[in-house]
Amino acid sequence: MSRVLGIDPGTLSFDVCGRDGDEVFVDATMATAEVGADPMGLVDVLRAAGPVELIVGPSGYGLPWVHAADVGPEELDLLLLAGDGDGSRGSIVRGMGRLLLALRDSGLPVCFAPGVVHLPTVPDHRKVNRIDMGTADKLCAVALGVWEQARRLALPHDQTSLLYVELGGAFTAVLAVEGGAVVDGSGGTCGAMGYRALGAMDGELAFLLGDFAKDTLATGGMAWVAGRPEAAAEEVVAAAAEDGRAAAAVDAFLEDLLKRVAGHVAVTGEPREIVLSGRLARVPALRDAVAGRLERFAPVREAGGFAEQASEAAQGAALIAQGLLGGGTEEALVDALRLREARGSALDHLYIAEADALRRRHPQSRRVSSPVARGGST
Repeated sequence: MSRVLGIDPGTLSFDVCGRDGDEVFVDATMATAEVGADPMGLVDVLRAAGPVELIVGPSGYGLPWVHAADVGPEELDLLLLAGDGDGSRGSIVRGMGRLLLALRDSGLPVCFAPGVVHLPTVPDHRKVNRIDMGTADKLCAVALGVWEQARRLALPHDQTSLLYVELGGAFTAVLAVEGGAVVDGSGGTCGAMGYRALGAMDGELAFLLGDFAKDTLATGGMAWVAGRPEAAAEEVVAAAAEDGRAAAAVDAFLEDLLKRVAGHVAVTGEPREIVLSGRLARVPALRDAVAGRLERFAPVREAGGFAEQASEAAQGAALIAQGLLGGGTEEALVDALRLREARGSALDHLYIAEADALRRRHPQSRRVSSPVARGGST
């Protein structure tokens, strides 16, 4: 089996998972603020892991497979989708631009993964006027969910069925899997309320805000509704027993998630199970409240994983890297997800009046390569 690394660029932490066959040889987490301030720190961690054949790296909104060495201005723009005033300073893309360039110049065998909107398994009509159907890291997390269900229930990967609910430290995402493939998704800026992020934004609010900074997308969530934007989730949930504002925040979060999950079930059918992952899924009181709301649709369980520290997305990225290199059950996982067939741009399915102007400002990269064409260890 192949020796690989997977990276999850979270809002609060960057996680790295190394996998050699079935053995975990890197299981690390770093504060996102540290990585943003010093991208070479992460590069040093990757180099210290020793020779690897492939690294599935931080991809933002994703591209249909591109090697780090091929990243130029167009690729960087589509990975980040940051405005002229945002650069790599915002809370969503803090340091990501510099990190991507550091990875490009590192000589490491890094490949950037697609997002949900790039997948051929999501029907085009579900992509209409959507960009964030699930970023590349959410797709990696779902890969872990599919892999786990297949192993636990002794199923072929292409017979798995689940709703994957990622309750991150800032954003919430819900992805639907049928027949081992992602068929629908609601990303953090396009779906249910998150802990820090408001989720889908009212169009009238977007109009009133005008040319707002991308930072705004990471505000308005549960913590902000509670009036405690810097508080840990445990604090907000505990305060809900006596603080009316905190109680309203928790109720808003739970109900918004319920509506989003119900919508996916109405469209894609009842899943075999609902899988919870992410930072908030490790807060017992909140996890139990979420499970209580969602168990009407299917049994609810937590993602398990095979690493102790690295996030679910980092673990899934490592599995995908192994699958892309071929061999073992991980290749069957990649085949079921049809990841090699990712195509297009995150801006392909926009039909608003300004769509053409947006595509001119963010032109699609023409340098899309095979995820393993370069090969070799570095």
